[in-house]
Amino acid sequence: MEVGGANWIAHLAIVGWPLVALVLYKTRPPVEATAWTVLGAFLFLPIQAFLKVPMIPAIDKGSVGSLAAILGSLLFFPRDRRFAKLGVAIGALIAVYICSPVVTSILNGDLIVAGPRIIPGVDYYDGISALLSQLILFFPFLVGLRFLSRPEDIETLLRALVVAALAYSLLMLLEVRLSPQLATWIYGVVTPFAVEMRYGGFRPVVFTNNGLVAAFFLATAVIASVALWRTKIAIGKLPPAGISIYLGGVLVLCKSAGALIYAMAIGALARWFSPRAQMRVAVLLASIALSYPLLRINDLVPVSPIYQVAAAFNQERADSLKFRFDQEDQLLAHGAKRFWFGWGRYGRNRVYDEYGKDLSITDGQWILAFGQFGFVGFVAQFGLLTWPVFKAARSLRFLRSRREIALLSCLSLIVAVTAVEQIPNASINPWGWLLAGALLGRSMTASKMAARGQGVEARNAVAVPERLFAPSAFKTQ
Repeated sequence: MEVGGANWIAHLAIVGWPLVALVLYKTRPPVEATAWTVLGAFLFLPIQAFLKVPMIPAIDKGSVGSLAAILGSLLFFPRDRRFAKLGVAIGALIAVYICSPVVTSILNGDLIVAGPRIIPGVDYYDGISALLSQLILFFPFLVGLRFLSRPEDIETLLRALVVAALAYSLLMLLEVRLSPQLATWIYGVVTPFAVEMRYGGFRPVVFTNNGLVAAFFLATAVIASVALWRTKIAIGKLPPAGISIYLGGVLVLCKSAGALIYAMAIGALARWFSPRAQMRVAVLLASIALSYPLLRINDLVPVSPIYQVAAAFNQERADSLKFRFDQEDQLLAHGAKRFWFGWGRYGRNRVYDEYGKDLSITDGQWILAFGQFGFVGFVAQFGLLTWPVFKAARSLRFLRSRREIALLSCLSLIVAVTAVEQIPNASINPWGWLLAGALLGRSMTASKMAARGQGVEARNAVAVPERLFAPSAFKTQ
């Protein structure tokens, strides 16, 4: 067994997380236990620590939460939770997402020679390894789809997100003051805190991969808290409005312009706009994320105007954005040589000069997926991430509870903005997959019940006084 990174506390945390999950499933309702198993692993387990057994993917913070969640769900959820019929489209996307790495490995057995650097071809073992890695990280999507399809499940997930953010904000504030070194002090993980210096201070990282990931998590929590505020769902005795304002203030201290823009724009939608308007924006965002490679390949993304607008506010940030676009152009040209199924893993998707020097910076998840597994792999991955948004938009008219309509619209916005975030950054994680799966599961269940002519949606609707919402806020027909 290979053990990597960090100290013994970190490895104990990885090994012990299934036991934590077992306690959660034994003591909490299954939906809450699932949420905290996945979210807790994402927020509190260490990066860089892993256990590697030959022939299977490494067990780390990403995989251990996923494995614990699917095992706990299979063991502890009641048997009356069943899949809705997936349909051809979503079934095909799942099959392609899981199996495309094997096809990629078959087509990439050749060596890559760049000066003194020689990168071997990939074989069936690499394809199976990639398949297992993708499947493990994808397990939370299947858990959400199968088990989290009831109206109250969406509220439980959003409440868990906000509660976790409230707790995490205390650690984030500590790192804003002292520098991002909690992971170093506790787990022995070396954090390159110099990279997180902004405006004379620090961006908090805590136990996430970097400051951008932590800030984006907090941005989604702000959006969720606004939806709870709108529907007057309390977190303990804390005022809903106060929670949103507090989390928004902490987000400002995270010094991440992108996360702040997400929270302000999407939060305003969730607070003051109708669910139909929110769904239109969610569908637009999901469509942008899904079509981005084709837009870039055909020069339909206004790169120069975007750069000029950014430069008007901050030249340093604009130069960083231009560097990203230049890297995308370079990687797209390389990826186009094996457009359909990509180059495979182990650095084959990257660009090297004649001396073997690596010239690539792969920030975005989309360019990673496209370069490694081609356009087919990209469509499968981003299709699964965005399809729940499209399905939710179609199923909204079947819901009768104003509270559920508001919360489902909010979750659609969170999933859509998560997909868009994968354009500049590679931050998709099991928690994001769980939310996407739950959104799809709830949307499919609502559509299925409506097709059967059952009035369950109306009978089970949670009564919410009309005065909580604008008169035209919930026109869903």
